[in-house]
Amino acid sequence: MPIVTIYYDRIRKLLKQSVSIEQIIETLPYLGLDLEEKSDDYVRVEYNPNRPDFSTDYGIARALNGLLGFEKGAPNYFVERGDIKVFVDSSVKSIRPYIVSLVVKGLKLDDETIRQIITMQEDLHAGIGRKRRKVSIGIHNLDVIYPPFTYTTVPPNYRFIPLNYTKPMSMEEILRDIDVGREYGYIVRGFNRYPIIIDSKGGVLSFPPIINGELTRVTSLTKNLFIDITGTDLEAMENSLAILAAAFQDAGGKLVSVEINYEDKVMITPNMKPNHIPIDLNLTRKLLGLNLSKFEVKECLEKSRISVIDKDESMIAVIPRYRVDIMHPVDLVEEVVIGYGLANLKPTIPRGSMLGRFNENLMKLDRVREVLIGLGLIEVMNFNLVSREILYDKVRRKERRVLQVESPKTKEHEVLRDQLLPSLLFVASRNLHEEYPQRIFEVAKVCILDNRKSSRVREEYHVAVLIAHAEANYSEAKSLLTAFIQQAFNKQIKTKPTNHYMFTLGRVAEVYVNGKKLGWLGEIHPQVLNNFNLRVPVVAFELNLDLLN
Repeated sequence: MPIVTIYYDRIRKLLKQSVSIEQIIETLPYLGLDLEEKSDDYVRVEYNPNRPDFSTDYGIARALNGLLGFEKGAPNYFVERGDIKVFVDSSVKSIRPYIVSLVVKGLKLDDETIRQIITMQEDLHAGIGRKRRKVSIGIHNLDVIYPPFTYTTVPPNYRFIPLNYTKPMSMEEILRDIDVGREYGYIVRGFNRYPIIIDSKGGVLSFPPIINGELTRVTSLTKNLFIDITGTDLEAMENSLAILAAAFQDAGGKLVSVEINYEDKVMITPNMKPNHIPIDLNLTRKLLGLNLSKFEVKECLEKSRISVIDKDESMIAVIPRYRVDIMHPVDLVEEVVIGYGLANLKPTIPRGSMLGRFNENLMKLDRVREVLIGLGLIEVMNFNLVSREILYDKVRRKERRVLQVESPKTKEHEVLRDQLLPSLLFVASRNLHEEYPQRIFEVAKVCILDNRKSSRVREEYHVAVLIAHAEANYSEAKSLLTAFIQQAFNKQIKTKPTNHYMFTLGRVAEVYVNGKKLGWLGEIHPQVLNNFNLRVPVVAFELNLDLLN
């Protein structure tokens, strides 16, 4: 989870009224922020990635002003119409087709503000940007470049000076020799041309999504910024730009639009128009268990920095553009309870005479686990999807119809297992270096094709046990099985010799309890041991727990 450092002197300047540090710290958790570290000068908080507007102290201060009652409703964002243009060349279509931009003027930057901006940029890259694949952000010193700008592509041998370097490098050298190039180069590697943003004099702003040019380095002396966002998801890009724009206005900057010229359309960015979502009063009251009036709901939402239009019989929430996490009426219910105050909710006992109780089947499974652990075994957990090789070839089993994945991505997840022992053998094969004896078990659901079921699938809970060491034998396995059934179910087992593809002939038996066949018990066949590269004898059993009560 991402972390933001909030310095007390900065946050107090961003709040509209004077408030104590103690009150700020007490209020932060009610915004959904987890306190990670507290010192005399700062507090570090962890925020949920679904709130990317919390990636700077500006966004957190914006929310605090609402929750503390210093400001109400959605903030207003004014974007002045600008004259800077970006021209998009058709060559970027197949690589990274979109770009949106913003100009910010009149900023007063200091080292901490720059650090906050960089942190916000990287958090947006990691979250909304999906590690720069969908969205990558460039922040530039506007005063050293000459519009209009062109978003185009260049060949691999094109050279410019990347950020933090002093000599020109080719695009291929950047991808090969620079850390950020090696980390994100996979996004553009494989194309015969690479995306680039240049000004009217050929100065390089950025090689997206890899690195900016040294030409546009931002320092504490920078007053005006040009922001570019390139990517493959236009909605995610516009969301990111809106979050950046809100933070820059809160930092004292003036927002100026940029005209983006595509071959077939013209866009003016950023778009800071708020979104509108109807408020479902009945849903709000039902989910919260509070009989709130329309006025109270309005007051709560305004404290969450959301305005409300009360129109005739309906209420409309006005969502500020940076709140990209609000998409559904249920999201508004969450904002209502934040504005209401989680501390103000009173616990109540639900009406009704019916009492809850533990699920009997789950209690049985817990009892099985407790007994086997008490008998000295270690529980393991495996994926229900396994390879055909493990389920068939390695255990000498003939192919049969099972539930299989259509077009599986990996060989290890081809079929849904209908027994557990092959998985335990695989676990043992991956732990050859560990000490013996190895005594493991698994309790899990298996899926068996059954045409008698409407779904054509029968689900059963099985338990499987495996014991591996130099002297493991049938008698040890039967003794353990007898003790397990006795302690877990207070029943006795009976065994009947049989044949089974996984076990050694003459060392395998069917297991019965109260006349019901539960499964098999025996010594694993030498060929199966060899298939799994196991070098010691192995005994095992597997039972259908659904037949035991």
